[in-house]
Amino acid sequence: MTEFDRRVREIAPDQWVLGTPCREWSVRDLVGHLVQEQLWASELLAGCTTEQVGDRFDHDNLGDDPLVSWVVAAAAAREAWLEPDALSKPVHVSSGMIDAAEYCWQMTTDLAVHAWDLARSIGADERIDPDLATTVLRYVERNVDEWSGSSMFDSAVPVVADADDQTRLIGLLGRKP
Repeated sequence: MTEFDRRVREIAPDQWVLGTPCREWSVRDLVGHLVQEQLWASELLAGCTTEQVGDRFDHDNLGDDPLVSWVVAAAAAREAWLEPDALSKPVHVSSGMIDAAEYCWQMTTDLAVHAWDLARSIGADERIDPDLATTVLRYVERNVDEWSGSSMFDSAVPVVADADDQTRLIGLLGRKP
């Protein structure tokens, strides 16, 4: 969350319309996607089902001040993750029930890779924390076969054999480092 937050705070007023490595998403769309995820996290970690949340967040959640919308949604999600035993609960997601720990890995992966996407889009520092890159890469490597064929990520992009973990992660998730 910290990596993505840092990039959101660097977005200049004229950069919200820029394209991103994510097909058909502008910077605003990308941030909107992550705001929506953070809003969902608070609800799902509180025990709500996807049916109970419904379409509550299926609109522009950024309003006139996207930065404030991000900060508020991220703070609420962070608080939900910091609740005692948050990682030990089952949560309802679109694919069914999963462990909150797995849900946390999914969200961490999305935040990390989209931090890179956002940095690439706005010309900010693309380096994410090396320990985070390594940890998320290991998670993605364990799950990438299960995700193939889904619309979550583009096909892997080849990288040089001695690439660092961030480059391998970005390539594995269909981005051109």
